[in-house]
Amino acid sequence: MEMRRVCFLLQVRPDRLDEYRERHASVWPEMRAALHESGWHNYSLFCREDGLLVGYLETEDFEAARAAMERTGVNARWQAEMAPFFQDLDGRPDEGMLPLTEVFHLD
Repeated sequence: MEMRRVCFLLQVRPDRLDEYRERHASVWPEMRAALHESGWHNYSLFCREDGLLVGYLETEDFEAARAAMERTGVNARWQAEMAPFFQDLDGRPDEGMLPLTEVFHLD
């Protein structure tokens, strides 16, 4: 099966941006392992100074990868801790990951 590229946007509260960056400088080892085991590859987060967060990952099946993460206990704990960092978000951050439509890719 071919890998699918997934990109999404979220908005980090600008007043919490430094702490958000600090938290991601030391993501829990069990969270990193769960992402890898659930089929998240080349997962990266990029952030502008105004808090605009761009996420990118590659996976065979994004919905299956999200569902696999949802079945882990570590994901529930991580999402609960990360939720206060975001603005304009109803629910958990991982529920707000709405894939953007890819319009160009240079292979």
